[in-house]
Amino acid sequence: MTPAHFAFSTAFLLGMAGLAFHRTHLLSALLCLEGMMLSLFIGLSLWSLQLEALAQTVAPVLLLAFSACEASAGLALLVATTRTHGSDRLQNLNLLRC
Repeated sequence: MTPAHFAFSTAFLLGMAGLAFHRTHLLSALLCLEGMMLSLFIGLSLWSLQLEALAQTVAPVLLLAFSACEASAGLALLVATTRTHGSDRLQNLNLLRC
């Protein structure tokens, strides 16, 4: 395993661990998801560079575009929940309440 592969796989696992164990605020969960997406982007870019295939070079750009869309939707949800509930704590969000 090369150091670059170790670095992006460690970054992905740290993001997943942060998402699993540090779930107090919605903003921290969104940041962990964004870190996971960026590590996937780096891994996909390294994979396409390693294979030297021109057909695979579009995939990291598409992943980055979807990551930006996911981040904007997440921030919109963060603003909406902060306005309606008063905070971004995940324990205050109950889907059964109206």
